[in-house]
Amino acid sequence: MATVLITGASGGIGYELAELFARDHFNLVLVARSRDKLTQVAVEFQAYGVNVKTIPLDLCDPSAPKFLFDQLQTENIAVDILINNAGFGAFGEFSQMPESEILGQIDLNIRALTELTRLFLPAMIEGKNGRIMNVASTAGFLPGPLMAVYYATKAYVVSFSAAIANEGRGSGVTVTCFCPGATHTGFANRAGIGQSRLFSRFGAMNAERVALDGYRALMKGRTLAISGAQNWLIAQSTRFAPRTMVTAISRWVAERVQA
Repeated sequence: MATVLITGASGGIGYELAELFARDHFNLVLVARSRDKLTQVAVEFQAYGVNVKTIPLDLCDPSAPKFLFDQLQTENIAVDILINNAGFGAFGEFSQMPESEILGQIDLNIRALTELTRLFLPAMIEGKNGRIMNVASTAGFLPGPLMAVYYATKAYVVSFSAAIANEGRGSGVTVTCFCPGATHTGFANRAGIGQSRLFSRFGAMNAERVALDGYRALMKGRTLAISGAQNWLIAQSTRFAPRTMVTAISRWVAERVQA
């Protein structure tokens, strides 16, 4: 059986992706911060007759990606599919945001994703087989006042993924950038945007449906996939509207609705 490594796998889109892979008889390596949650999901997915290895790890720690890679190397676990799903956002004006929140987003959303890709990609290219999915967001297509760092990190993921997908053409390895829109997961509460217009008025997609969109895009080897027709239209519209208008609308959507 092939093995898939999924970060941020204890809940939300990462959890739903893990279940899809387990159903299709992939062995799993699941990474998240919570040991208890990982233990629980491991029991669930082992019911599909697959091997499930859990690694409790905070990928914001600069040493974590290399630690993860080395541990799997030591145990002779080859990763056939890498899903860089872990990430977080934080609400607030940049000038008032704690430095730990700013740098934490950059460390997880950019640095860890980039390092894990760099660590696992060469073996895939050497074996002329493999798949990588970097989970970005529709936020990556526009500026995000009140979540400036998060939106910028996702723009990096979109650009980075497209570039390395191009570099890998003909190698047997595909790189997919998957861009969900607002989704019902723990992300909104962690980011402090549960009361934003985006979630309270415009609604959010179901995590199970979003994960299925990502799974299908990955297995088809698509370079870019946006979950949901409405999200696709929003992402496309930002290419033609004036930048100042896009930014103003982005802020309005992110603002919290007054009770």
